[in-house]
Amino acid sequence: MKRSSTGRALSVAWSLVALSSTALSQLYFPSAGAEWEAVSPSEAGFDATKLGKALDFAGENKSSSVVVLWKGRLLAERHRALNRANGASARYLNGLRGKDAAGRVIEDVASVQKSVTAVLVGMAQERKLLEIDEPVSAYLGVGWSEASPAQEKQITVRHLLAMTSGLNEGLEFVAPPGGRWQYNSTAYSRARDCIAKASGEPAAAFTRKWLTARIGMKDSSWEQRPFAARDPKQNQLGFAASARDLARFGLLILANGDWDGETIVADKAYLKDMLSPSQQVNPAYGYLWWLNGQEFALRGRRRVRGPTLPAAPMDLVAANGALGRKCWVVPSLGLVVTRLGDQPNNRGFDNEFWKLMMEAAGDR
Repeated sequence: MKRSSTGRALSVAWSLVALSSTALSQLYFPSAGAEWEAVSPSEAGFDATKLGKALDFAGENKSSSVVVLWKGRLLAERHRALNRANGASARYLNGLRGKDAAGRVIEDVASVQKSVTAVLVGMAQERKLLEIDEPVSAYLGVGWSEASPAQEKQITVRHLLAMTSGLNEGLEFVAPPGGRWQYNSTAYSRARDCIAKASGEPAAAFTRKWLTARIGMKDSSWEQRPFAARDPKQNQLGFAASARDLARFGLLILANGDWDGETIVADKAYLKDMLSPSQQVNPAYGYLWWLNGQEFALRGRRRVRGPTLPAAPMDLVAANGALGRKCWVVPSLGLVVTRLGDQPNNRGFDNEFWKLMMEAAGDR
Protein backbone atom coordinates (compact mmCIF):
# COMPACT_ATOMS: atom_id res chain seq x y z
CA MET A 1 0.00 0.00 0.00
CA LYS A 2 1.43 3.37 -0.99
CA ARG A 3 2.25 6.02 1.58
CA SER A 4 2.24 9.76 1.20
CA SER A 5 5.54 11.63 0.91
CA THR A 6 5.50 12.17 4.66
CA GLY A 7 5.16 8.43 5.31
CA ARG A 8 1.55 8.86 6.37
CA ALA A 9 -1.66 7.88 4.67
CA LEU A 10 -4.86 9.72 5.45
CA SER A 11 -8.08 8.01 6.54
CA VAL A 12 -7.20 4.55 5.26
CA ALA A 13 -10.12 2.16 5.67
CA TRP A 14 -9.05 -1.46 5.93
CA SER A 15 -10.12 -3.62 3.01
CA LEU A 16 -9.08 -6.73 1.16
CA VAL A 17 -8.09 -4.80 -1.92
CA ALA A 18 -4.48 -5.59 -1.01
CA LEU A 19 -5.26 -9.30 -1.06
CA SER A 20 -6.53 -10.24 -4.50
CA SER A 21 -8.76 -13.25 -5.04
CA THR A 22 -5.66 -15.08 -6.27
CA ALA A 23 -3.75 -14.20 -3.09
CA LEU A 24 -6.70 -15.29 -0.95
CA SER A 25 -6.77 -18.64 -2.73
CA GLN A 26 -3.08 -19.09 -1.93
CA LEU A 27 -3.54 -18.79 1.83
CA TYR A 28 -2.58 -21.83 3.88
CA PHE A 29 -4.76 -22.92 6.81
CA PRO A 30 -3.24 -25.17 9.48
CA SER A 31 -5.20 -28.25 10.50
CA ALA A 32 -6.02 -28.59 14.18
CA GLY A 33 -3.85 -31.64 14.82
CA ALA A 34 -1.23 -31.51 12.08
CA GLU A 35 2.18 -29.87 12.07
CA TRP A 36 1.95 -26.20 11.06
CA GLU A 37 3.57 -25.75 7.66
CA ALA A 38 6.52 -23.37 7.66
CA VAL A 39 8.04 -21.11 5.02
CA SER A 40 11.61 -19.86 4.95
CA PRO A 41 12.32 -16.12 4.98
CA SER A 42 13.93 -16.35 1.54
CA GLU A 43 10.84 -18.06 0.08
CA ALA A 44 8.66 -15.28 1.51
CA GLY A 45 11.03 -12.55 0.32
CA PHE A 46 12.28 -11.59 3.80
CA ASP A 47 15.83 -11.04 4.94
CA ALA A 48 16.47 -13.79 7.49
CA THR A 49 19.09 -11.85 9.47
CA LYS A 50 16.93 -8.75 9.74
CA LEU A 51 13.88 -10.82 10.65
CA GLY A 52 15.95 -12.41 13.40
CA LYS A 53 16.80 -8.94 14.71
CA ALA A 54 13.10 -8.10 14.97
CA LEU A 55 12.47 -11.24 17.02
CA ASP A 56 15.59 -10.62 19.12
CA PHE A 57 14.24 -7.14 19.88
CA ALA A 58 10.92 -8.65 20.92
CA GLY A 59 12.69 -11.09 23.21
CA GLU A 60 14.73 -8.31 24.80
CA ASN A 61 11.43 -6.59 25.57
CA LYS A 62 9.84 -9.30 27.70
CA SER A 63 7.99 -11.16 24.97
CA SER A 64 7.02 -14.68 26.01
CA SER A 65 5.78 -15.66 22.54
CA VAL A 66 5.99 -14.11 19.08
CA VAL A 67 4.46 -15.82 16.05
CA VAL A 68 4.79 -14.49 12.50
CA LEU A 69 2.67 -15.92 9.68
CA TRP A 70 3.14 -15.20 6.00
CA LYS A 71 0.07 -16.15 3.98
CA GLY A 72 -0.82 -18.55 6.78
CA ARG A 73 2.52 -20.37 6.98
CA LEU A 74 4.91 -20.04 9.90
CA LEU A 75 7.57 -17.55 8.91
CA ALA A 76 9.11 -17.25 12.38
CA GLU A 77 8.34 -17.80 16.04
CA ARG A 78 10.07 -17.45 19.39
CA HIS A 79 9.01 -18.61 22.84
CA ARG A 80 10.63 -18.10 26.23
CA ALA A 81 9.53 -18.49 29.83
CA LEU A 82 9.09 -15.31 31.84
CA ASN A 83 9.32 -15.62 35.61
CA ARG A 84 10.30 -13.69 38.71
CA ALA A 85 13.93 -14.60 38.21
CA ASN A 86 14.11 -12.85 34.84
CA GLY A 87 12.04 -9.84 35.86
CA ALA A 88 8.44 -10.77 35.13
CA SER A 89 5.91 -8.55 36.90
CA ALA A 90 3.26 -9.77 39.31
CA ARG A 91 0.61 -8.53 36.89
CA TYR A 92 2.05 -10.72 34.13
CA LEU A 93 2.39 -13.77 36.36
CA ASN A 94 -1.22 -13.38 37.51
CA GLY A 95 -2.32 -13.66 33.88
CA LEU A 96 -0.65 -17.00 33.20
CA ARG A 97 -3.08 -19.79 32.35
CA GLY A 98 -0.82 -22.79 31.80
CA LYS A 99 0.84 -24.16 28.67
CA ASP A 100 -0.20 -25.90 25.49
CA ALA A 101 0.84 -29.45 24.60
CA ALA A 102 4.20 -28.22 23.28
CA GLY A 103 4.94 -26.14 26.36
CA ARG A 104 4.07 -22.76 24.85
CA VAL A 105 2.53 -20.33 27.30
CA ILE A 106 -1.20 -19.59 27.49
CA GLU A 107 -2.06 -16.15 28.87
CA ASP A 108 -5.06 -13.99 29.61
CA VAL A 109 -4.68 -11.79 26.54
CA ALA A 110 -6.39 -8.80 28.18
CA SER A 111 -8.15 -6.47 25.76
CA VAL A 112 -7.27 -8.54 22.73
CA GLN A 113 -10.52 -10.20 23.82
CA LYS A 114 -12.41 -7.13 22.61
CA SER A 115 -11.54 -7.86 18.99
CA VAL A 116 -12.61 -11.49 19.43
CA THR A 117 -15.91 -10.23 20.84
CA ALA A 118 -16.36 -7.88 17.87
CA VAL A 119 -16.27 -10.88 15.53
CA LEU A 120 -18.69 -12.79 17.75
CA VAL A 121 -21.15 -9.87 17.72
CA GLY A 122 -21.11 -9.98 13.92
CA MET A 123 -21.72 -13.72 14.01
CA ALA A 124 -24.64 -13.24 16.40
CA GLN A 125 -26.15 -10.63 14.11
CA GLU A 126 -25.87 -12.81 11.02
CA ARG A 127 -27.67 -15.54 13.02
CA LYS A 128 -30.42 -12.97 13.66
CA LEU A 129 -29.94 -13.20 17.42
CA LEU A 130 -29.36 -9.47 17.79
CA GLU A 131 -29.14 -6.21 15.83
CA ILE A 132 -26.30 -3.84 16.62
CA ASP A 133 -28.54 -0.80 16.20
CA GLU A 134 -30.96 -2.06 18.85
CA PRO A 135 -30.70 -0.67 22.41
CA VAL A 136 -28.56 -2.68 24.79
CA SER A 137 -31.57 -2.76 27.12
CA ALA A 138 -33.44 -4.83 24.52
CA TYR A 139 -31.11 -7.70 25.47
CA LEU A 140 -30.00 -6.95 29.04
CA GLY A 141 -33.18 -5.32 30.30
CA VAL A 142 -33.60 -1.99 32.04
CA GLY A 143 -31.05 -1.23 34.74
CA TRP A 144 -27.91 -2.71 33.17
CA SER A 145 -26.14 0.61 33.78
CA GLU A 146 -26.29 3.49 36.24
CA ALA A 147 -28.11 5.64 33.65
CA SER A 148 -31.84 6.31 33.72
CA PRO A 149 -34.13 4.06 31.64
CA ALA A 150 -34.60 6.86 29.10
CA GLN A 151 -30.83 7.37 28.82
CA GLU A 152 -30.20 3.63 28.55
CA LYS A 153 -32.65 3.38 25.68
CA GLN A 154 -30.37 5.65 23.63
CA ILE A 155 -27.35 3.33 23.95
CA THR A 156 -27.12 0.70 21.22
CA VAL A 157 -24.85 -2.31 20.82
CA ARG A 158 -23.06 -0.37 18.07
CA HIS A 159 -22.18 2.33 20.62
CA LEU A 160 -20.54 -0.32 22.81
CA LEU A 161 -18.52 -1.58 19.84
CA ALA A 162 -17.40 1.93 18.88
CA MET A 163 -16.66 3.04 22.49
CA THR A 164 -19.18 5.87 22.18
CA SER A 165 -21.73 4.77 24.79
CA GLY A 166 -21.51 8.07 26.70
CA LEU A 167 -20.93 6.12 29.91
CA ASN A 168 -17.92 6.25 32.22
CA GLU A 169 -16.20 3.20 33.71
CA GLY A 170 -18.78 3.21 36.51
CA LEU A 171 -21.51 2.94 33.85
CA GLU A 172 -22.77 6.40 34.74
CA PHE A 173 -24.27 8.52 31.97
CA VAL A 174 -21.97 11.47 31.22
CA ALA A 175 -22.80 12.36 27.60
CA PRO A 176 -25.30 11.48 24.88
CA PRO A 177 -24.13 8.35 23.03
CA GLY A 178 -22.34 8.72 19.73
CA GLY A 179 -20.61 12.05 20.33
CA ARG A 180 -17.96 11.22 22.92
CA TRP A 181 -15.28 8.53 22.54
CA GLN A 182 -13.96 6.88 25.71
CA TYR A 183 -12.10 3.59 25.94
CA ASN A 184 -14.31 1.73 28.38
CA SER A 185 -13.75 -1.93 29.24
CA THR A 186 -16.68 -2.03 31.64
CA ALA A 187 -19.20 -0.87 29.05
CA TYR A 188 -17.59 -3.01 26.31
CA SER A 189 -18.20 -6.24 28.21
CA ARG A 190 -21.96 -5.70 27.97
CA ALA A 191 -21.69 -6.39 24.23
CA ARG A 192 -20.55 -9.91 25.04
CA ASP A 193 -23.34 -10.16 27.63
CA CYS A 194 -25.83 -9.23 24.90
CA ILE A 195 -24.73 -12.25 22.87
CA ALA A 196 -25.11 -14.51 25.90
CA LYS A 197 -28.62 -13.25 26.62
CA ALA A 198 -29.69 -13.40 22.97
CA SER A 199 -28.27 -16.88 22.38
CA GLY A 200 -29.18 -18.36 25.76
CA GLU A 201 -25.65 -19.72 26.08
CA PRO A 202 -22.58 -18.67 28.11
CA ALA A 203 -19.67 -17.09 26.30
CA ALA A 204 -17.59 -20.27 26.48
CA ALA A 205 -20.27 -22.26 24.65
CA PHE A 206 -21.09 -19.93 21.77
CA THR A 207 -17.44 -18.97 21.26
CA ARG A 208 -16.37 -22.60 21.00
CA LYS A 209 -19.28 -23.57 18.75
CA TRP A 210 -19.13 -20.59 16.40
CA LEU A 211 -15.44 -19.77 16.33
CA THR A 212 -12.62 -21.44 18.21
CA ALA A 213 -13.44 -25.10 17.53
CA ARG A 214 -13.97 -24.38 13.85
CA ILE A 215 -10.53 -22.85 13.26
CA GLY A 216 -8.51 -25.01 15.64
CA MET A 217 -8.08 -22.59 18.56
CA LYS A 218 -7.94 -25.52 20.96
CA ASP A 219 -6.00 -23.67 23.69
CA SER A 220 -8.38 -20.71 23.96
CA SER A 221 -11.18 -20.20 26.46
CA TRP A 222 -13.16 -17.67 28.49
CA GLU A 223 -12.75 -17.88 32.24
CA GLN A 224 -13.87 -15.98 35.31
CA ARG A 225 -11.34 -13.41 36.40
CA PRO A 226 -10.15 -13.60 40.03
CA PHE A 227 -11.31 -10.08 40.90
CA ALA A 228 -14.76 -10.50 39.34
CA ALA A 229 -16.57 -11.29 42.57
CA ARG A 230 -15.25 -8.09 44.19
CA ASP A 231 -16.77 -5.76 41.61
CA PRO A 232 -19.68 -7.06 39.54
CA LYS A 233 -19.62 -3.96 37.33
CA GLN A 234 -16.22 -4.82 35.88
CA ASN A 235 -15.56 -7.09 32.90
CA GLN A 236 -16.06 -10.48 34.50
CA LEU A 237 -14.34 -12.72 31.95
CA GLY A 238 -10.82 -13.04 30.65
CA PHE A 239 -9.95 -14.65 27.32
CA ALA A 240 -6.97 -16.99 27.54
CA ALA A 241 -5.03 -18.06 24.45
CA SER A 242 -1.63 -19.03 23.12
CA ALA A 243 0.18 -16.93 20.54
CA ARG A 244 -0.42 -19.65 17.96
CA ASP A 245 -4.15 -19.61 18.67
CA LEU A 246 -4.22 -15.84 18.28
CA ALA A 247 -2.39 -16.29 14.98
CA ARG A 248 -5.23 -18.54 13.81
CA PHE A 249 -7.68 -15.79 14.73
CA GLY A 250 -5.61 -13.24 12.82
CA LEU A 251 -5.48 -15.54 9.81
CA LEU A 252 -9.29 -15.73 9.84
CA ILE A 253 -9.37 -11.93 9.61
CA LEU A 254 -6.75 -11.92 6.85
CA ALA A 255 -8.93 -14.42 4.94
CA ASN A 256 -12.00 -12.16 5.26
CA GLY A 257 -13.83 -14.54 7.59
CA ASP A 258 -13.22 -17.76 5.66
CA TRP A 259 -11.20 -20.79 6.71
CA ASP A 260 -9.91 -23.40 4.30
CA GLY A 261 -12.98 -23.26 2.07
CA GLU A 262 -15.48 -22.87 4.92
CA THR A 263 -17.28 -19.63 5.64
CA ILE A 264 -16.89 -18.79 9.33
CA VAL A 265 -18.10 -15.17 9.25
CA ALA A 266 -20.65 -14.78 6.46
CA ASP A 267 -21.43 -11.08 6.89
CA LYS A 268 -18.58 -9.53 4.91
CA ALA A 269 -20.15 -6.07 5.12
CA TYR A 270 -19.97 -6.28 8.91
CA LEU A 271 -16.29 -7.30 8.74
CA LYS A 272 -15.54 -4.31 6.54
CA ASP A 273 -17.35 -1.98 8.95
CA MET A 274 -15.58 -3.60 11.90
CA LEU A 275 -12.20 -2.73 10.39
CA SER A 276 -13.11 0.79 9.25
CA PRO A 277 -13.48 3.95 11.37
CA SER A 278 -16.62 3.47 13.48
CA GLN A 279 -16.97 7.20 14.17
CA GLN A 280 -15.03 10.39 13.50
CA VAL A 281 -14.19 11.31 17.10
CA ASN A 282 -11.41 8.70 17.01
CA PRO A 283 -11.06 7.40 13.43
CA ALA A 284 -8.29 5.03 14.52
CA TYR A 285 -10.95 2.82 16.15
CA GLY A 286 -13.31 0.45 14.37
CA TYR A 287 -15.54 -2.01 16.18
CA LEU A 288 -13.18 -2.96 19.04
CA TRP A 289 -10.18 -2.98 16.66
CA TRP A 290 -7.41 -0.38 16.29
CA LEU A 291 -6.76 0.89 12.76
CA ASN A 292 -3.47 2.23 11.47
CA GLY A 293 -3.26 4.80 8.69
CA GLN A 294 -5.70 7.37 10.05
CA GLU A 295 -5.23 11.14 10.26
CA PHE A 296 -5.21 11.03 14.05
CA ALA A 297 -5.95 8.86 17.06
CA LEU A 298 -7.04 9.57 20.62
CA ARG A 299 -4.85 8.66 23.56
CA GLY A 300 -7.24 9.26 26.43
CA ARG A 301 -8.50 12.72 25.52
CA ARG A 302 -5.30 13.73 23.75
CA ARG A 303 -5.40 13.91 19.98
CA VAL A 304 -2.27 12.49 18.31
CA ARG A 305 -1.74 13.34 14.67
CA GLY A 306 -0.90 10.67 12.11
CA PRO A 307 -1.06 6.88 12.16
CA THR A 308 -0.73 4.99 15.42
CA LEU A 309 2.30 3.08 14.04
CA PRO A 310 4.13 5.27 11.50
CA ALA A 311 6.71 2.55 10.76
CA ALA A 312 4.08 -0.08 9.94
CA PRO A 313 2.00 -0.52 6.78
CA MET A 314 -0.97 1.82 6.70
CA ASP A 315 -3.44 -1.08 6.30
CA LEU A 316 -2.37 -2.74 9.57
CA VAL A 317 -5.20 -3.48 12.01
CA ALA A 318 -4.60 -4.50 15.60
CA ALA A 319 -6.19 -6.32 18.48
CA ASN A 320 -4.39 -4.67 21.41
CA GLY A 321 -4.19 -5.84 25.01
CA ALA A 322 -2.51 -4.73 28.22
CA LEU A 323 1.19 -5.53 28.70
CA GLY A 324 1.69 -5.33 24.94
CA ARG A 325 -0.39 -8.36 23.93
CA LYS A 326 -1.04 -8.07 20.18
CA CYS A 327 -2.63 -9.62 17.17
CA TRP A 328 -1.56 -7.59 14.12
CA VAL A 329 -2.96 -8.25 10.63
CA VAL A 330 -1.40 -6.69 7.51
CA PRO A 331 -3.17 -7.65 4.26
CA SER A 332 -0.73 -5.83 1.96
CA LEU A 333 2.10 -8.08 3.19
CA GLY A 334 0.05 -11.22 3.91
CA LEU A 335 1.24 -11.03 7.50
CA VAL A 336 -0.25 -11.99 10.85
CA VAL A 337 1.92 -11.26 13.90
CA THR A 338 1.03 -12.10 17.49
CA ARG A 339 2.90 -11.14 20.64
CA LEU A 340 2.35 -12.25 24.25
CA GLY A 341 4.37 -11.31 27.30
CA ASP A 342 5.01 -8.62 29.87
CA GLN A 343 5.17 -4.84 29.45
CA PRO A 344 8.04 -4.07 27.04
CA ASN A 345 11.02 -2.15 28.41
CA ASN A 346 11.03 0.10 25.35
CA ARG A 347 8.13 2.57 25.50
CA GLY A 348 8.07 2.74 21.69
CA PHE A 349 8.23 -1.02 21.31
CA ASP A 350 5.41 -1.44 18.78
CA ASN A 351 6.74 1.10 16.31
CA GLU A 352 10.37 -0.01 16.74
CA PHE A 353 9.37 -3.63 16.20
CA TRP A 354 7.57 -2.72 12.98
CA LYS A 355 10.52 -0.65 11.82
CA LEU A 356 12.63 -3.78 12.11
CA MET A 357 9.94 -5.91 10.46
CA MET A 358 9.75 -3.53 7.49
CA GLU A 359 13.53 -3.60 7.14
CA ALA A 360 13.28 -7.39 6.98
CA ALA A 361 10.47 -7.18 4.43
CA GLY A 362 12.53 -4.97 2.14
CA ASP A 363 11.14 -2.95 -0.77
CA ARG A 364 7.66 -4.24 -1.59
